[in-house]
Amino acid sequence: QVQLVESGGELVQAGGSLKLSCAASGGTFSTSTTGWFRLAPGKEREFVAAIRWASGTTYYADSVKGRFTISRDNAKNTMYLQMFSLKPEDTAVYYCAAAMFIVTPTTASQYRYWGQGTQVTVSS
Repeated sequence: QVQLVESGGELVQAGGSLKLSCAASGGTFSTSTTGWFRLAPGKEREFVAAIRWASGTTYYADSVKGRFTISRDNAKNTMYLQMFSLKPEDTAVYYCAAAMFIVTPTTASQYRYWGQGTQVTVSS
């Protein structure tokens, strides 16, 4: 059974940066697509970024493009989300997700495995 564990979330001031990690156990990401989603109070779950491990192809939401970078480390079976120029509206619980076969990486329902989430709070 694949388990995903996020880490790295914390309180940061606007304009600051954070790096989130998502480590997998019980399986490998090597042929998967993995993604980051976030959920803010009173809002729907939102796609943030995704990466296809085999090709390295990345996808970003317009709201984070140019500020966030998704990457992976095959040897560590870990995915990262480097976040720069953080804004208060980036405040949310960030979840990582994974699946073997995904047609549309921006769609949450296509992911099979989910982490427990890590809280990112950006103060103004």
